[in-house]
Amino acid sequence: MATVHAPALPRNFRKIRLELAREKGHPAGSAGRGYIIVAPLDKDHRFDPETWKDRRDACRVVRFRSGEDDDIGHLVRRRNGGWAFHYDIRGDEDDESGYHFENEHFEVGEYVSVREADTTHTYRVISVEPV
Repeated sequence: MATVHAPALPRNFRKIRLELAREKGHPAGSAGRGYIIVAPLDKDHRFDPETWKDRRDACRVVRFRSGEDDDIGHLVRRRNGGWAFHYDIRGDEDDESGYHFENEHFEVGEYVSVREADTTHTYRVISVEPV
């Protein structure tokens, strides 16, 4: 029986784990609330729009919340150059947008913000690993 192999992703693809940072209601943050993003990063650790354009189907996001089913979707680029999460694979949530993700550095220890519904939450980059 033949083995089917998925095409290899470019070397700049990374698996990025974000966890909720300290905020009201979560004074220590929360490892049970966050995102896992699979996306290409450029040499400055920013999302790489050129590689994304060629491999957008491979650019995925999983939103996880303790006690809830994961929402699975894609990383999408908006017309204004911003980035968002679109839950078209599994989940019925509206798009969530990264706050200035086009300028963010996805490096361990950095903080990024995501607009969820009408609230913006801050997340800490916990890990960035090759895919």
